[in-house]
Amino acid sequence: MQLARIREWDPENERFWELEGKKHANRNLWISVPALFLAFAVWQIWSVVAVKLNDVGFQFTNSELFTLAALPGLVGATFRIFFTFLPGLVGGKNFTVISTAALLIPAVGIGLAVQNPDTSFMTMAILAALCGIGGGNFSSSMANISFFFPKKLKGTANGINAGLGNLGVSAVQFITPIVIAGGIFGGIAGAPQVLPDGSEIWIQNAAFIWVIPIIIVTILAMFGMDNLPNAKQSFKEQSIIFKNKHTWIMTWLYTMCFGSFIGYAAAFPLLIQSEFPEMNAVGLAFLGPLVGACVRPIGGWISDKLGGAFVTFWDIIVMIIATCGVIYFLNSHQFVGFLTMFIILFFTTGIANGSTFRMIPIIFEPKQAAPVLGFTAAIAAYGAFLIPKIFGWSLSTTGSANLALYIFIVYYVISLVICWYYYFRKNAEVKC
Repeated sequence: MQLARIREWDPENERFWELEGKKHANRNLWISVPALFLAFAVWQIWSVVAVKLNDVGFQFTNSELFTLAALPGLVGATFRIFFTFLPGLVGGKNFTVISTAALLIPAVGIGLAVQNPDTSFMTMAILAALCGIGGGNFSSSMANISFFFPKKLKGTANGINAGLGNLGVSAVQFITPIVIAGGIFGGIAGAPQVLPDGSEIWIQNAAFIWVIPIIIVTILAMFGMDNLPNAKQSFKEQSIIFKNKHTWIMTWLYTMCFGSFIGYAAAFPLLIQSEFPEMNAVGLAFLGPLVGACVRPIGGWISDKLGGAFVTFWDIIVMIIATCGVIYFLNSHQFVGFLTMFIILFFTTGIANGSTFRMIPIIFEPKQAAPVLGFTAAIAAYGAFLIPKIFGWSLSTTGSANLALYIFIVYYVISLVICWYYYFRKNAEVKC
């Protein structure tokens, strides 16, 4: 049965929050989480599917494979710019239903396309681009959930929504090797593909496995979520954020952490395969995104206690050290050290993802904070395109990933200075 329409919403009113607001907010949050989880899973399907394509008969170049892994990031980031403003225009529940149901398009399309090795690169590229729908959903989800909670709980709520949603990245990298190993759908999903060693896999299962969960969560959102009465805003009302310099500063800082998280997640399987082919360790790639996603809520929670700028500043220092560690172990060709440093790097991106998203609701008033959350997430998502492409460029021009990692270190150092100057130092413009 459809829920009764909410006619007023004032989470900063303690009495309203305890009597009415908390139960509605929590219900919407816990439906938003699986919806966002599935969005991230679909968004990152290509990070693992691309690794297997040539093994089952496709003949794509290394550059084309990195492009397939990167395209969902490019399109997802662009979609986020528009998706940021849509919950305010059409209602948070309404857009959650639409955007979650739309994930069926790439999930079904990829499952069909990968079964034919004659499928053109252009067709694969279009399907990779359509996975960007999943990436776009993050901005609409965060803009929507931000309205439900009072300021004192926004860091934790945003951390839970984003952090558990981010688990979709590691889930797709962990589950895919398992589900493609057997014909779990029987003949319904199609025939297996034969690997060079004669064994069989069902690569289409990497996409088909998400179809039923998408349908279930779409129905849950339709009947369990709410449109808030005072959350709707015209684009003109929301676009005031572009005149505030802190929108652009926080966009830079969030790109530093989330752009790194999603970019590394997209590139990590191919990077392991390229740099340590003898290890056959692509199956461990899920560990990095898993750690980064799990600690994101912790980053938000700690920042509620200690302050977002404090946590972000010290976290960036660890990011720089970890990236230097990745370079060291890459050059000495020590896989265990390389993997360990990369997992630490993923850890720092997750903490900073939570801490920066805690800073935004403190810097901006509520009606600006929601579109700022969405817009910063939109720009940061370009990391899912740029980082794999930068790694691919570095490998093709120098034969090593070192140059790409040095570029990232420079970005982190600049981010450290920006965070210190605007938000962390003694006389900072906004202490948050």
